[in-house]
Amino acid sequence: MLSLAARLLCLRVSGCCGGSRSMATVVSGNKTSKLVRERLQGDVLRMQVQAPGFRPGLVVLQVGDRDDSNLYISSKMRAAAEIGIDARHVRLPRSATEAEVLRSVQAVNQNPAVHGLIVQLPLDAAEPIDTQNVIDAIAPAKDVDGLTSVNAGRLSRGELAGCLLPCTPSGCMELIRQTGVSVAGKHAVVIGRSKIVGAPMRDLLLWSHATVTSCHSRTHDLPEQVSRADILVAAAGKAELVRGEWLKEGALVIDCGINHVADETKPSGKRLVGDVHYASANQRAGYITPVPGGVGPMTVAMLMENTVQSAWRVLQQSQAGR
Repeated sequence: MLSLAARLLCLRVSGCCGGSRSMATVVSGNKTSKLVRERLQGDVLRMQVQAPGFRPGLVVLQVGDRDDSNLYISSKMRAAAEIGIDARHVRLPRSATEAEVLRSVQAVNQNPAVHGLIVQLPLDAAEPIDTQNVIDAIAPAKDVDGLTSVNAGRLSRGELAGCLLPCTPSGCMELIRQTGVSVAGKHAVVIGRSKIVGAPMRDLLLWSHATVTSCHSRTHDLPEQVSRADILVAAAGKAELVRGEWLKEGALVIDCGINHVADETKPSGKRLVGDVHYASANQRAGYITPVPGGVGPMTVAMLMENTVQSAWRVLQQSQAGR
């Protein structure tokens, strides 16, 4: 039986299935996230066999009532319920002070039934709150967003087994694995250096033995840098920045962009696009993630992965201590 990589390759290379080389193979985040959720369902069932009544616990802490945050939280709560995670949404009013938010974080840290805590960003508070101070108050073992300075530091030093990984970069790595393309020895280019995506993506690729070029707003001759990439991760936050003609033939393209552009043909008057110009990139890449339906679904899936992973560690420690 052909491997997944061989079956995917078969779709785009002549001689295996007949015909000439077609467009890039689409790497679906919808399909991959479904596989992750199904695997996590099995993990939760195994936990309950080992320890009847035990369930992974997750808290989503929100300040204020932003509509976009409410939408994201709803998707997380649905995913948790599907997998069997006991998820709880805690909402503080916009009037909450930084001290009150920190007290809520500490209360969750001290709750042994909770294995994961995320603070929904941005904080919708009436008065300024130091977001990083709040994030760093989360116990590293419960930091299922992977955003505390402790987890970021461990990742930067290559201590992957001892940290929880940021969800979007972790999802990108899962999508890369699904293609069957080996990261080791490849030249990877990451566009963007944010704490949430670009910087940790660079670290994950580096510790997976790629040679990594990190590009950003001050990078000179971006097309030249992109043209060298066997693996390209675009996380610049700029609509359709990367053009197909920039790409190395057969490159693996992971598009993390979420941008809205005007489109009079849509009822809303706009449409969602990535950081890569999909139509032209699709003609040159070997593999490419779509927007929507690519990286986006993986972010929630890997949040659930981190929660289950954190719960496993607690369960194993408790059983070892008997």
